[in-house]
Amino acid sequence: MDAAPSPPVTLVIFGATGDLTRRLLVPAIINLTQSGLTGDDLHILGIGIEPGDDAMLVARLDDFLATLDDGGAHAASDGWKRLRQRIAYTSGDFTRDEIYLDIKARLARAPDGNAAFYLAVPPQFFGTIVEKLAQHGLTSESEGVFRRIAIEKPFGTDLSTAKALNARILAKVSESQVYRLDHFLGKETVQNILTTRFANMMIEALWNNNYIDHVQITAAETVDVGSRGKFYDATGALRDMVPNHLFQLLAMIAMEAPNGFGAEAIRSEKSKALSALRIYTPEEAATHGVRGAYTGGELNGNPVTAFRATKDVSADSNTETFVALKLFVDTWRWAGVPFYLRTGKAMTARDTEIVVTFRQVPFAQFRETDVKRNLPPNKLIIQVQPDEGLSMEVSIKSPGLSVDTVPVSLDFRYADKFDIGKMTGYESLLYDLFIGDQTLFQRADGIEAGWAAVQPFLDVWATEKKEPETYAPGSMGPTCAEELIRKDGREWHALGVTLHNHSRAKP
Repeated sequence: MDAAPSPPVTLVIFGATGDLTRRLLVPAIINLTQSGLTGDDLHILGIGIEPGDDAMLVARLDDFLATLDDGGAHAASDGWKRLRQRIAYTSGDFTRDEIYLDIKARLARAPDGNAAFYLAVPPQFFGTIVEKLAQHGLTSESEGVFRRIAIEKPFGTDLSTAKALNARILAKVSESQVYRLDHFLGKETVQNILTTRFANMMIEALWNNNYIDHVQITAAETVDVGSRGKFYDATGALRDMVPNHLFQLLAMIAMEAPNGFGAEAIRSEKSKALSALRIYTPEEAATHGVRGAYTGGELNGNPVTAFRATKDVSADSNTETFVALKLFVDTWRWAGVPFYLRTGKAMTARDTEIVVTFRQVPFAQFRETDVKRNLPPNKLIIQVQPDEGLSMEVSIKSPGLSVDTVPVSLDFRYADKFDIGKMTGYESLLYDLFIGDQTLFQRADGIEAGWAAVQPFLDVWATEKKEPETYAPGSMGPTCAEELIRKDGREWHALGVTLHNHSRAKP
């Protein structure tokens, strides 16, 4: 069934001159406009500290769109030509009343009154902006008029700050008005996890500890910290990626079947899965998590500056650029099944994936053959980025008179069947924000459950004197990550084996 166009709305973007707005939000809105999912009754009001007017913001966006590696498609599209006529800009200090009085006056002139406030700003402004919006009556809803607030990550820096931010926001607006974003959830493959599980009996029937040996979730990047030294030195890989991106992927793998596919049913099951994550003692946290920091070197022919030598990073920084964890979801379905998570920068490949490894088959029938050594466990590989798709690794008999097996891969790539090349991943998130569907957004209890699970690691690493282990740029990470999984008799899935080149590999 085709999706209906979103209702009339003014999208108020705090941080309109920033990188997120021009690189992801505006191209996504162009795609929605081009596809007819938003109409000419969508207006954008940009808010920024930088002086300027409507023409300044439009010109900035014109210049940026012209630089995109899309053959000029966005810049020349009919969607952009229509959208650019409906973009306004006002400058001011987010912490002062004047900007909110201006917003209120502009919204009062809007024919419908609907508004979605997008907080594409540093996290220290989240609470202040929500309080100011509420103070000036900008969050008040009436019959047929909605007011919604979209908040980017990071949502807190630990359990206590996440709880405090939730309390601060929910003191002013209801949970139904808050849309906490995780842009990973806009990926087609991530959204397809639920369909893959619950629309295929042969998969869901095996989705438990009787058949699954372990799960690996990886988010590897080839980029280094670059110009974000100040932010990253205060944040680190664990805070930046684990309680949000990786835990959202984990929740969709580990959750139980919802009673329906309404937003609250799905979010409740995801929150239950995150609440079931085992909370480690300090001693357990010290042995179930490792971290590293990249050194100087070369990656893909380009020089990489060591993390500690990066601008705005302390020379004696104890911050990690890589983290690997071994976690357990203590439910009946997942009892005893380890979830291995890893994420890092300056690694050998850009690769976000989920690898579900099934248990070995019994070998009694093959006792007099060499099959056992050639019979790897089945794997379901969910490739989130790049090369979005699914792959199932199975074993078959190789041609010949002897009984011998080879592993083969059954692959599906979205790009082979669907045209998703120009999508940013924000299209579904923005559309759902406009229509009021919170399925892909995080709820307060889920946020806090995620922070509760990583808090023991934060506490241990804050008190111990041990520095993150170093690793070379272009590697799979520090050796301690290999040891974490190898001591259990397992190995990490090789990075960079995309569906494109995997399907063409020889057995």
